[in-house]
Amino acid sequence: MAATVLPTVPPPRVAPEEDACAAWYGKVLGWTVTGGPPVQLVTGVGFDVLELPSDAGTALLRRPVATGPVAVMGRRMRFLVASGSAEELDGLLDWLEWGGVALDLTALGAGGRITAPAPPGRPLGESPRGAAVWLRPPEQGCEALLPALPGPGRAAGPAHGPDLVRLVAAAATECHRARLGRRTNGVRQPLAFS
Repeated sequence: MAATVLPTVPPPRVAPEEDACAAWYGKVLGWTVTGGPPVQLVTGVGFDVLELPSDAGTALLRRPVATGPVAVMGRRMRFLVASGSAEELDGLLDWLEWGGVALDLTALGAGGRITAPAPPGRPLGESPRGAAVWLRPPEQGCEALLPALPGPGRAAGPAHGPDLVRLVAAAATECHRARLGRRTNGVRQPLAFS
């Protein structure tokens, strides 16, 4: 008896800009991409993400704290940090005496995904409102300079990349300030301490 050959279904068509976006992240940066549209970047492989409200993130960017690439999507700002950092967030917040405080500060690590912002150089007018956009775009090899905990016997600094502890401390402070500002009907009140 002859086997019946069923017609194959072609794969779904991908928009050229989605394909170019995935190619840029996969081939130029070497990052793991999945899904789409829109293209998703897999966290926990080359980087983790520290995510906070955009008002707190904007204030954080004005502080003298070193960061890596930064993206914004809607009302959330995403700071790329070294892979494995997401696992450290709760412990760092406890150690910095922010444990138990509602900060709206989260981290995405292994198994997480974020929507890929348009690659740098693409005009912002082509991105839909609320789409992910790079504020500080990544460059090839930037994973080596993402904020991280210093290794044993090494201090954080320019030779070893930005310090994750300083970034988390500043992010927690700005998240708390932004939360207090939102509670006073949108009028941000200066705090007596820094």
